[in-house]
Amino acid sequence: MKRLLTTTAMLAVLAPVAAMADSKTFALVPKAMNNPFFDLARDGCYKAQDELDDVTCEYIGPGEHTELEQIQIVQDLITKGVDGIAVAPSNAPAMAKVLKAAADAGIPVMTWDSDLLEEDKGLRTTYVGTNNYNIGVHLAELVQARHPDGGTICLQTGGAAAANHNERLKGARDTLAGTDTGTPPGAALAGDGGWTEISGCPLITNDDGNVAVQGMTDILAANPDLTAFLSTGAFTQWFDNAYRQAAEPYKGKMDAGELTIVVADTLPMQLEQTKDGLGNGLVGQRPFEMGYKSMYILKDIVEGKSVEDPIYTGLDICNNENVDSCVQ
Repeated sequence: MKRLLTTTAMLAVLAPVAAMADSKTFALVPKAMNNPFFDLARDGCYKAQDELDDVTCEYIGPGEHTELEQIQIVQDLITKGVDGIAVAPSNAPAMAKVLKAAADAGIPVMTWDSDLLEEDKGLRTTYVGTNNYNIGVHLAELVQARHPDGGTICLQTGGAAAANHNERLKGARDTLAGTDTGTPPGAALAGDGGWTEISGCPLITNDDGNVAVQGMTDILAANPDLTAFLSTGAFTQWFDNAYRQAAEPYKGKMDAGELTIVVADTLPMQLEQTKDGLGNGLVGQRPFEMGYKSMYILKDIVEGKSVEDPIYTGLDICNNENVDSCVQ
């Protein structure tokens, strides 16, 4: 004999199904998954997932910095039909072309760490992360504090088409020159504000730590009178042993104020290197907050709530004197 379920029993059976239907999967797409900076963003994403009963963080990106692979991953996420995408574009113009498909599919998009170009920002709802121009400003100020009369400098950057690194380069160039150097990444310095960029720079690393350390090693060896080396990303210092070997021969010059090395980010190995006098300044971002806030922001967007644009997560500015207390 068939048995009819009571209304209460039916609701108990249907409740888990309804909960599953209401759950959302939000993708957090970094530039590369072999990057310790993005590992912190991943941790923030998973922290938000633990706090939000109806949100799953899908952390997925290229194994290493590969623009085409990142584009393919975002295309696959759109095809899969995730409920929202937070992406750190490696190639801003190319990513914009892909994100038009997300808009057509009704999938909310936001950027983090790196934004789209100004003309494409209508493809995403908001950006969460660093004011990248200000990273360059503060890195340049650290250099100026040690060399008020200017000198020669080499700039090192990430991907040539990465909007965040180009904004940092412009911030550094504008500050050192004391004037507007043009659209990002700005014009190379040729005596502007007392500063001249040496031949062979800026160095393009594509966020590859080995390329970054080798580039710095070669430049310092070929330019013994270089005044400053400024890197817009932590890739220069990711590989602790390699960086220490490259910087150690120049510690005496750094101690004497003849050479300055400043680098973006404040990862643990970077703080230790600076404490040991193998670097002179760091301007740190807050990647954990970027990953954490992205999940909450996408949830708000899906629920039809208004969100601010942009949403900045702040900076920590460190030098040899305050390195023990500079990170919040």
